[in-house]
Amino acid sequence: MTFRSILFRAWYWYVNVIDKKKEILFMNYGYHDSNEIIELDEHDEPNRFSIQLYHRLAKMVDVKAKDIIEVGCGRGGGLAYITKHFFPKSALGIDLDIRAANFGNKHYHLNGLSFKQGNAQNLELKDASIDIVFNVESSHRYPNMDMFLNEVYRVLKPGGYFLLTDFRYAKDLDALLELLKQYKFVKFDEQWINSNVVEALELDNARREALVNKYAPPFFKKATHNFAGAIGSHTYNEIKNGGYVYFVFCFQKPM
Repeated sequence: MTFRSILFRAWYWYVNVIDKKKEILFMNYGYHDSNEIIELDEHDEPNRFSIQLYHRLAKMVDVKAKDIIEVGCGRGGGLAYITKHFFPKSALGIDLDIRAANFGNKHYHLNGLSFKQGNAQNLELKDASIDIVFNVESSHRYPNMDMFLNEVYRVLKPGGYFLLTDFRYAKDLDALLELLKQYKFVKFDEQWINSNVVEALELDNARREALVNKYAPPFFKKATHNFAGAIGSHTYNEIKNGGYVYFVFCFQKPM
């Protein structure tokens, strides 16, 4: 396990312990397209930019009355938004952190929505049982991407969808693309969204900074600013200058 992975796990554990007011419901860097501003209720508005990333994926397919999962769901805010606005038959959030799964089950009360602890590389779901797999800014932390993709392909029904958004170092992108080619997915959407993510981070910076200052202990503040993608952080700079390449890929498993 890398030092960065250890820091991520420590931060997720800390958030689940310290966030008593349930202010941190999303962990992604967000998305903004000035040509498409979605309507949100007052409760969701603070998380607009993170929600817009989920909306960007969910609008690509017909979610209504489908069995869907999100692998790497974190604290469940994104899957709850999809459940509330796109009306799946069932929605299961899977996360490696048992605290995140427990938080989701306690915090959200929507028909068909549930959460459980699980490993992206061993989903423990039946073959061909899922209509749509969502994976949002999570796969870059998986030790074995090939095992994850095998599991996605296995659990999807014929004709099912795999909706993926994440980032990679530019030098590692070709390897990911070659790996994806080994599967029989039909790609129907591809977009490089660095500019959309940077705009979201800039528009959301004040809120993110406030949360870091409120919750992060002094010795962990610099690392937390980086996790949050604060303006001037290493993560923000890498996304802005193209050191990280942020993408959206939407695939369908053949019938």
